[in-house]
Amino acid sequence: MQKDLIGGPAFVRDSWYVAGRSSDIDQTLTATTLLSEEIVIFRGESGAPIALEDACPHRKLPLSRGQIQGDTVVCGYHGLTFDCTGSCVSAPTQENAIPKRAVVRSYPVEDRYGFLWIWMGDADKADPADIIDIPNFDNPTWGKTQCGAMSMACNYLYIIDNLLDPSHVAWVHVTSFGGAGTDNRPLELEESDDAVVIYRWIASEPAPPYYAAMLPFGDNCDRKQHYECRVPSTAVNMSVYTPPGLGGADKPLSDEAFVNISYNFITPVDEENALYFWFQHRNMHPDDTALNQRMFEGAIMAFNEDKDILEEVQHGMAKRKTPYLNLGLDAGAMRFRQKVDRRLIAETDTQS
Repeated sequence: MQKDLIGGPAFVRDSWYVAGRSSDIDQTLTATTLLSEEIVIFRGESGAPIALEDACPHRKLPLSRGQIQGDTVVCGYHGLTFDCTGSCVSAPTQENAIPKRAVVRSYPVEDRYGFLWIWMGDADKADPADIIDIPNFDNPTWGKTQCGAMSMACNYLYIIDNLLDPSHVAWVHVTSFGGAGTDNRPLELEESDDAVVIYRWIASEPAPPYYAAMLPFGDNCDRKQHYECRVPSTAVNMSVYTPPGLGGADKPLSDEAFVNISYNFITPVDEENALYFWFQHRNMHPDDTALNQRMFEGAIMAFNEDKDILEEVQHGMAKRKTPYLNLGLDAGAMRFRQKVDRRLIAETDTQS
């Protein structure tokens, strides 16, 4: 049988992933599965986020079945109580003899950019400075949409494949992101140690439906599709539009350019499921709330189109009876998978 594209059950762990939208995490116990690990997340009295292994060490009842007391969580079976570090601070059935092995794993967590980030690897290596930097996030001249979230019943690498493939929009997103030139114009590839970029400029063509009403110039434009993925699973997709003749790889960015950046954060749940989070950031119309909503709703529609395709890809690839093949457009995705594999090998070597 041909090598499976999903690469097995291993995930890069020494990295920050998005566990959820910050607004979705409150002073209630939220059970989730990330990288095949069951985790409970909540906020304590101060509002600071806390993430713990979702299993009491006594008989492994999920701590998410318990209750919050201040900054601690109380197991719903016999009252063993754990603080934000995962240490047991109370054992009501044996008050003077807290078991030394009554410890659960604690995960570093940070609120940033409207998302809750979690470090899934060695806690001693967790540095909040390693969370992606988003230029202009607090720039009042830039507009942004609300944070989006959805689940997808497919391996996270199939989502990455899609986010390194500018061509799929010509067939999957006909009424939104598609447009002239997205089906067959040549693609350029660039890479660094931990990222792959696929891009192309499309000259003097009508803007796709999703963007047409946003542009401050005429029907025709020069367009750049910039699809970038960073190990392990962050995608920065940028659309640049200029008046005809002002765009191109050999020219500086025009002062008239409209730039929209879609930040996409993909978190593996397990081998067959993933969480998909995003928001969009643009260099114009900062106070246009109606545009924010229209862009958000348009993105949900388009990403649901992706979801439908990718869940069928997951099913088809898992049940395949004949070999699959790669096309030229898959070059970026294959390079990215190699970088993920190298990171996994490096982590394994460090642990051994």
